[in-house]
Amino acid sequence: MHRRTPPILKRPLRRGAARPPRPISRTSPPAPRRFALRRTEAIRRRRLGGSCAARLAIGLAAIASAAGRTAANEAPGRPPNAVVFLADDLGRQDASVPFHATTTELNRRFRTPALERLAARGVKFTQAYACCVCSPSRVSLMTGRNAARHRVTSWTFRRGASHDRPHPTLAMPEWNVNGLSPEPGTERTAVATPLPALLRCAGYRTIHVGKARFGAQGAPGSDPLRLGFDVHVGGHAAGSPGSYLGRNAFRGAARGADADWDVPGLEAYHGRDVFLTEALTREALRAVDRAVADDKPFLLHLAHDAVHLPLEEDRRFVRAYREAGLDPAEATYAALVEGLDRSLGDVVAQRERLGVSDRTVLLFVSDNGGLSAHGRGGPPHVRNRPLSSGKGSLREGGIRVPMLAVWPGRTPTASTCTTPVMIEDFFPTVRELAGVSHASPDATPPDGLSFVPLLHGLPDPRRDQRPLTWHDRHAWGPVGPGIGPASALRLGDWKLIDDHAGQRYELFDLAADLGETRNRADELPELRTRLARAWGARLAVVGEQMPTDKATVAPVPYPGAP
Repeated sequence: MHRRTPPILKRPLRRGAARPPRPISRTSPPAPRRFALRRTEAIRRRRLGGSCAARLAIGLAAIASAAGRTAANEAPGRPPNAVVFLADDLGRQDASVPFHATTTELNRRFRTPALERLAARGVKFTQAYACCVCSPSRVSLMTGRNAARHRVTSWTFRRGASHDRPHPTLAMPEWNVNGLSPEPGTERTAVATPLPALLRCAGYRTIHVGKARFGAQGAPGSDPLRLGFDVHVGGHAAGSPGSYLGRNAFRGAARGADADWDVPGLEAYHGRDVFLTEALTREALRAVDRAVADDKPFLLHLAHDAVHLPLEEDRRFVRAYREAGLDPAEATYAALVEGLDRSLGDVVAQRERLGVSDRTVLLFVSDNGGLSAHGRGGPPHVRNRPLSSGKGSLREGGIRVPMLAVWPGRTPTASTCTTPVMIEDFFPTVRELAGVSHASPDATPPDGLSFVPLLHGLPDPRRDQRPLTWHDRHAWGPVGPGIGPASALRLGDWKLIDDHAGQRYELFDLAADLGETRNRADELPELRTRLARAWGARLAVVGEQMPTDKATVAPVPYPGAP
């Protein structure tokens, strides 16, 4: 697809602090909350030592010159802002926008007008992938590394503890249960320089609002300020909120959960009739207002808890779904989805109000496939159809996710990209847009590939024979298609799943069989072996561990091993 050369952006005038933020609700948080962002920035400076210059001096990050860089060529001296809007557990069918070839009945269930508008203004990715659960995706996004390399292969929470359930035939290997760390010294962590630390040293205001789950309790990754964010609101080690309800103070006590699940930093909303999604949106908009007033390029990482369990009613939207006759649980879920969409619409409206749309890239994605094994209304494993299974599975329903990208004047409008992309591709993409060089103190280069060419509607030959890989050697608990210890590789339209427990393969032609109904592993032994050996070789390169077969007391062989 051919596009004209994007126009040169002019450096905007400094915006005075006198311009008040437009409220997004009839009620606004009390005035004392306005000082919360300043407090978090002061805390961040104490924890990080406050010196980007020192980090640059020891090589933690380097800024590339404008010449030769795609993003820098488009805006010399002024890199674009970046918004990464990360949904939690949002399935590919959980929107009125079809990420499939046709609109389905599931699409018709939801109302997501903001997503529809974004799809009309930008690029819809129909083959976007993440890991099958949250923490691996989040660490991959922050580091550009595949989960098999960073070894945060499942969700993190309690320090030093794995959530793996007892398995009848396999003993699970150790993994980096404590998550991401920006520096060595914490046991069982993936050590890397995170994306916000690189952008902060490049002059960005780095903002995290919402769910974090980058690391276990007490580990560095549990605090986004230690990862390079200037502003942090609402995130910690837990993977879901104690409550979505301000009147419950976002605490888990109302459902019998302990205080570890309570959402921090939102005390101004306690006791009020404010839903968590709305509270987080207000905080994100306030932080962006300040960044623009300070004439700072910004990275906003808005990572909502929605639509993760627990299912709690968003009164703004739930009534319409009840009246439509949906199952009570599905009505509550659909209201969570619409609340998430409202937040996205508010973020887009703010860009336009501040006059920064043309120099702001917005990337929307989910951290894994939609929940389908439990917790929803109706039968299990059907909520992502025509995709098979859901969250926690290496079938398409667990790893193929909704994704949209909008950069006015650059992304082709109302376009569809069918090129596969992975969650670790976000790291090099945002870094390239920011003009940050590939130089890094980390010895390990990123596994991800920048998708900046795809944002311009251009082909990217690097991806033609690029294998996409997943490694999930965990016993999660629920059962269902593709759920359980397994590895997977996709090359072209062919996808191979290696079931560690059964030590058997599944081979699917996704072009002809998106629902993964016909296993062709026995029909095509040469292709099966070629894909298995390719994946096994990659696992060997990163030294990834495999589960142990309890009967033989030997590790399960790498895919393709004799």
